[in-house]
This record gives sequence, structure tokens and C-alpha cells, in this order.
Amino acid sequence: MLSCCLVSLSFTACKTNHSSAATLAEPPTKSLPAHFAKGADISWITEQEASNIQFYNSAGTQEDIFAILKEEGMNTIRLRVWVNPSDGWCNKADVLSKAIRAKAAGMRILIDFHYSDSWADPGKQYPPAAWANDDINTLKTEVFNHTVEVLSTLKNNGIIPEWVQVGNETNDGMLWPLGKASTHMANFAALVQSGYQAVKSVDNNIKVIVHISNAYDNNLFRWIFDGLKANNTAYDVIGMSLYPSYNNWQSYNSQALANMNDLVSRYGKEVMIVEAGMPANDPATCKSFLTDLISKVASVANGKGLGVLYWEPQAYNGWKNYGLGAFDNSGKPTIALDAFK
Repeated sequence: MLSCCLVSLSFTACKTNHSSAATLAEPPTKSLPAHFAKGADISWITEQEASNIQFYNSAGTQEDIFAILKEEGMNTIRLRVWVNPSDGWCNKADVLSKAIRAKAAGMRILIDFHYSDSWADPGKQYPPAAWANDDINTLKTEVFNHTVEVLSTLKNNGIIPEWVQVGNETNDGMLWPLGKASTHMANFAALVQSGYQAVKSVDNNIKVIVHISNAYDNNLFRWIFDGLKANNTAYDVIGMSLYPSYNNWQSYNSQALANMNDLVSRYGKEVMIVEAGMPANDPATCKSFLTDLISKVASVANGKGLGVLYWEPQAYNGWKNYGLGAFDNSGKPTIALDAFK
């Protein structure tokens, strides 16, 4: 998500001397498994459209963003949910409007619950204002009810997501301070369990994702998922973020693959890159990064690598000061997205 990605930029120190990375040979393209998800989080799209931002396909023809992404080879859309955002974007109604469009475009859907009124990420996991004074048992109920409410609204409109995230980048838990993993791992596990039960109560076939950033950090993933295992927490998929720089993407990808294979062996779960991004001003390197990442995720042991999603590729021309999109300043997709074709 936005703030985490910007933090990632600060410590990866994206450098200008990256021409050699852009020219590295890419691995040969192999056919991907039929189940493989290729897609994007485009949760900003309705806010962008309300600001009269337009999008164009690679030929320069104005087109709906869902059609453009489908032409780029994508089959999946991820949408974040906030509980009561002050400006209304990413609330239940906004998510429904985007999900209806995604379904109409024939896209698979992943719903990402932040359990906050705004951004939740490794540096902040603030409860919604309405939940701020709740004890842990009440928080568990709020998580359950909010999850059921949003998913039931989608279901009543003919939309069943394929995946649902219970929390966003929960490196140290969620709904702080009571759900902070480093001080209250059992509470965090109980909140995840409540979300899991809520999802399954709406549709038992939806896969539940627990999402952690820094896909290359095996120690972080083992700590969180050992904690969940110790508390008998249920989930289906381990979700990851990966935001490398021009200069470290190869090592990050290799470490991420080693981590994914370790997690599959250790916990028996599927894995998925639910967020990926790279600075927009070197799309050739980004294409190399994504091509390699897609290949590596598809190679995960026992077919348990589920897919790769790009975070807000349609952000361009300084939108929200976000610099990791994959559209150029004329509103067209860059060659970075060719990795999904």
C-alpha cells in the first residue's frame, strides 16, 4: 500500500545508475498454470475518475481501466476496504461499485480488509474510530461483523471474491495496541481467526489470506506464522508484498522464492505476491523484475504459488505523489506491464 511503499523506497535507496539492470536478459516466458493470478490493486480508480483522470491503451485509445488491464494480460483485481473513511473512498459502497465493474470485465477478485478508517501497514494499524475503545472480545466481534457485512453486500450483488485478506501488511499484527503481535500474539491470532470465520460463514470456498510485507524476510514470516500456528489459527494463503529498487530486485526475488518454498514446506499453505511495485521511471527494469518474479512464483513447490499483483499501476503523472505506478504521463501502460502478457 501507499505509505509502506514509500517507506520501502526510503530504505532501498533507488539510484539513478541502473541502466545495466534494465538490459539484463529476461528468462524465457513459460506457460503459466491455469490457476495463476496476474493482476493489480486499482483501489484508487474511482477517486481518479472523479478527478477526471483518463486512461489509454497502448495504442493511445481512451478506454476503461478494466479493459486496458485485461488487454495487458491481467485476470485479477484487488480492492481495499476501509471501515469509515472520512472521504468515502474505499468504503463498502465504493468497493461494491468497483467489484461490479471487475466482475463485468470477467476478472477474479481479491478483497483486502484493512480494519481501519485509513491506511494500515507495518508502521500503523489504527483501529477505526468507532472501535477505538473496544476490548479484545468486542474487537473480535467488530472484525467478524464488518467482514460479514461487506462480503454479504458483495454476495447479494452476485459477487463472490476468490480471496479475502484478513488484515493488510500485518507484520506486527493489527488493531493496535490490543492486536499488536509483538506484545499480544494471542490477540492477533484471535482477530485473524474471527476474520477467517466471518469469511467462511459467507462462502466456504473463499480463500483467506494473511498478508505480510517484505517477501524476502524469512525470519519475519516464520515469526508471524509460527505465532499463528501456536495459537491454532486458520488461514489458507500467505500473502506477501515486494517493493525492490533497481539495484536489488534480483536478490530480493531470489530471497522471496527461497522464502516461499520454505513457507510452503513449513506450513503447507499456498503463497501469493499480493503487492508488487517498482519506481515508474525505469519501466524496462520493472518489466525484468516482474517477468522474473512471475516465473519464480509459478515455480514454487507443489504448484502452491498462486500469482502476482501490481499495486496501483494506473497511478501516473504525480497522482498522490506515488512514484511506483506503471503508466506513463500520457496515461498509457508502460512496457513494465508486458510482463503479464
